Amino acid sequence: MKKILPAAMRILLSVLVLSNLLFFPPLTAQTLRVEPMNWWVGMKNPALQLLVYGEGIGSATPSLRYPGVSIRKVHKADSPDYLFIDLQVSPSARPGSFPIQFKKEGRTVSAYQYRLSARNKATAKVKGFSSSDVIYLVTPDRFSNGDPSNDKIEGMRETAVNRTDDYGRHGGDIRGIINNLDYISSMGFTAVWPMPLLENDMPQASYHGYAITDYYKVDPRYGNLDDYKELADKARQKGLKLIFDGVLNHTGSYYWWMKNLPFRNWVNYADSFRITNHRRTVNQDLYASASDKERMVRGWFVEQMPDLNQENPFLAAHLIQNNIWWIETLGLAGIRQDTYPYSQKKFLEQWSCSIMNEYPGFSIVGEEWTTNPLIAAYWQKGKQNTTGYSGCLKSTMDFPLQSALVQALTEPETWDKGLVKLYEALANDFVYANPKDLLVFGDNHDMDRLFTFLKNDPDLVQMALAYLLTIRGIPQVYYGTEILLENSAKPGDHGLIRSDFPGGWKDDTLNGFTGAGLSADQLRIQSFTKKLLNWRKNKTVIYEGKTLHFAPAGGTYVFFRYDAKETVMVILNKNNKPAGLEPSRFAEIIKDKKTAADVIRGTIYALDKELTVPARSALILELK
Repeated sequence: MKKILPAAMRILLSVLVLSNLLFFPPLTAQTLRVEPMNWWVGMKNPALQLLVYGEGIGSATPSLRYPGVSIRKVHKADSPDYLFIDLQVSPSARPGSFPIQFKKEGRTVSAYQYRLSARNKATAKVKGFSSSDVIYLVTPDRFSNGDPSNDKIEGMRETAVNRTDDYGRHGGDIRGIINNLDYISSMGFTAVWPMPLLENDMPQASYHGYAITDYYKVDPRYGNLDDYKELADKARQKGLKLIFDGVLNHTGSYYWWMKNLPFRNWVNYADSFRITNHRRTVNQDLYASASDKERMVRGWFVEQMPDLNQENPFLAAHLIQNNIWWIETLGLAGIRQDTYPYSQKKFLEQWSCSIMNEYPGFSIVGEEWTTNPLIAAYWQKGKQNTTGYSGCLKSTMDFPLQSALVQALTEPETWDKGLVKLYEALANDFVYANPKDLLVFGDNHDMDRLFTFLKNDPDLVQMALAYLLTIRGIPQVYYGTEILLENSAKPGDHGLIRSDFPGGWKDDTLNGFTGAGLSADQLRIQSFTKKLLNWRKNKTVIYEGKTLHFAPAGGTYVFFRYDAKETVMVILNKNNKPAGLEPSRFAEIIKDKKTAADVIRGTIYALDKELTVPARSALILELK
């Protein structure tokens, strides 16, 4: 009897388990999506909220047993297929994995193995980008095709590669960036900003990356997560900081959750599609109507880009945690946040400050496309605003200065046009909390190429680069600007603005990386950029020094960067002939300096007689 009873019990238990499976079919691991998929111990914020997605999971009760980790609260969503779990990860928690079990009516119907890791050592030493850096902005699909095997991925909505189609995919990828880190580093850049590398599984024009369809997945046509990690690691090894291009305002219309939203208000205007009015000034306007404010932040960019409602606290937490997940996973130095003023302001405060609290050395730059410095200044940390907004955004993109630069170099010289535009734009720095943290640039992926802006004049491009790389701020150079890429055939055409870097494909006849086949002008501008960038690396006076400028006169503009040890004089001469400058005009800053050395050409100038500045050029002089 003693031997028979255990056998009978085993049979009875088997029957009970079988009936449990028959009447309560389990949710398999494949049907459960948990985000973030993993986390880390030792984070400053011990709270972690998991999004769990699976058929009928909303009626399940989660449980776990792991030292230092507890479930604080469970939230059901509007959809029965979601569950949100608030976890507390105490400082005592150790790295390891544990199952989260999901039960219905006392029976386990599914489980998810969750992992807590030790923190990335790179993030513990994170140092964001600053005025000591120069950022190289890359369109990954158009930079270099390092792995042709991922050009076509079966099952994705856009699979064809067609380099003749401005808006089609061309095959550039993460491997292509990795393969050319030496070029980027040798040129003198210190940071790399690739446009978004996350999945954009859209039917067309998916190459640009701003219609994300999975915040946690690298687009397989670029590579995979291991490739992204390798890019981050190898960039660090070469002294290059990696910047993440974030998109919080909207996703792509084929995002996996669009067919089954967690909450009815997860997306703005989910049932009645409306376009944003793009009236960004409502964020600051004391007289703006409620309806205009509503349409601005809730309206969609285009029908293919649903606008996210960050007033939903679960979505807000999801987006913040996703950015932290990428920072920790890759050891990022910074984030460039797309379409900054289109998101809800309270959320932007929460998002930016949550990241900076976790990573005090980190950097965030926000895209506010305005030529009005009052609007740009509004978003920067430290700015005192009457509306009460006070986020933790270190930098904004200096669109006002970019616009002034183009006007200054292309307009005829009059008392109120030409170089005076640049002079007056810099005079607006008093509205910024910290001007040296502004991102300065001549062009980017959303506007005409600098060479096109400047009427295909390489001398003007050289003058523009001389200005951008010596003035206050954090310079950003768009890939190919250094070799005069242009879109003059189709001004405003985004596909052509993001054209292929020559030499990035094995059958290219021109090669910007080696210089093979480039014109004399292309080689000249590339050489100039390289020499200036590498000189700038060791010049504290440029990235930390003060600025003094003199009103433009006779088609020339002169400014100085100086500190207690060094003084650098920069002269822009727009004239078609050499310009003579009398040093005595600048006596207050030149003082007892006797000579000036040309940083690029090595020429030595005496400061006790007239300076002759070559026609249509920039002189960068170190005063001795």
